[in-house]
Amino acid sequence: MTDCIFCKIVSGDIPAEKIFENDHVIGFRDLNPQAPTHVLVIPKKHISTINDIKDEDKALVGEMFLAAQQIAADVGLSGRGYRTVMNCNEEAGQTVFHIHLHLLGGRAMTWPPG
Repeated sequence: MTDCIFCKIVSGDIPAEKIFENDHVIGFRDLNPQAPTHVLVIPKKHISTINDIKDEDKALVGEMFLAAQQIAADVGLSGRGYRTVMNCNEEAGQTVFHIHLHLLGGRAMTWPPG
């Protein structure tokens, strides 16, 4: 996708404060953090929304959560707690149409979230 900001981060055309990367996913700090720790975990493969995930993407989505687990451990959130969120489409708050997992932590979270 030539106009996708996250694809441009994957390709290196747009810089990001990467804190995790493997062959399948990248984790980087959110530019508009909603918590002291707010990291986005994205797949290197472009998938627009959760509705577009295919059967062959199951392992890739699992990689996103394993990356979030590793990042949480690396920044000291594993024992304290953290939240992961994926939004799907506009009414849910998705603003970039490339699936991404929000990792939020560093403060007490409330429920319901919004």
